[in-house]
Amino acid sequence: MEDLLKCCTLCPRNCRVNRYETVGACGANDKVKVAHYSLHEWEEPVISGEHGSGTIFFSNCNLKCIFCQNNEISELGYGKEISISKLQELYDRLEKMGAHNINLVTPTHYVPQIIESLKNKKLNIPVVYNTSSYENVDTIKLLDGIIDIYLADLKYYDSKLGEKYSHCKNYFEYATKAIEEMFKQVKEFKIENDLMKKGLIVRVLILPGHIDDAKNIIKYLYETYGDKIFISIMNQYTPMKCFEYENLNRKVSEEEYNEVVNYACDLGITNAFIQEGDTASISFIPKFNCDSI
Repeated sequence: MEDLLKCCTLCPRNCRVNRYETVGACGANDKVKVAHYSLHEWEEPVISGEHGSGTIFFSNCNLKCIFCQNNEISELGYGKEISISKLQELYDRLEKMGAHNINLVTPTHYVPQIIESLKNKKLNIPVVYNTSSYENVDTIKLLDGIIDIYLADLKYYDSKLGEKYSHCKNYFEYATKAIEEMFKQVKEFKIENDLMKKGLIVRVLILPGHIDDAKNIIKYLYETYGDKIFISIMNQYTPMKCFEYENLNRKVSEEEYNEVVNYACDLGITNAFIQEGDTASISFIPKFNCDSI
């Protein structure tokens, strides 16, 4: 696994740097960096359950969305470098706290270290891989048999939007191939006592002014996977600063969101999560604190 960091091609950036000597395009070196861990109540119901999802927020990110609500950790790199054994300790802490799962948030650039931490680790709860899906398929293949639940974004259908808002090329091509591999591994979902034990949830974050792109994503997902996955239709886009693109300086309107949800219903989708109330609020963004790590 160490060799994967010596010439890093974990994500489609393929920057090929030696992360023992410098940082990759993601901003990460060879050390795991964690910004926060907690019981998180605001994931999908089958993930959060009654007690919360045991989230571990990793620092840095390979995608660089200009509208990221976690910019403090994804772009600015807030967090604390920890050892593999400390990462395993966080798993244990969260399980003892009553977490329904271990939820690895923005994990792509730490896949080798995550595999090392889990390969001989006995957990009694599922492991969730919470990703932007801007992944190389070979990276996802490394996780076969290790990850129980994939919680994956599908951010853009039109890859020109990916270039515009996330500075990446061919997002849809890379993301859909990665998601195909995720589904191949976990297959049709398994839910027990209202909690997901295995499966794939794909999140569609609606961007203001781009409901047609969201519709195209939803249509693609349903035509490809039918009722074997869950689609999470999200209205929580939160403008965190003033953007050069005027549409990004507002929330998604109720009319926009309802139009997308109604479109999904018209397609016949039943395995879906929708959001109600003021989820587009900074109060839903964790207060990152690595002091207790």
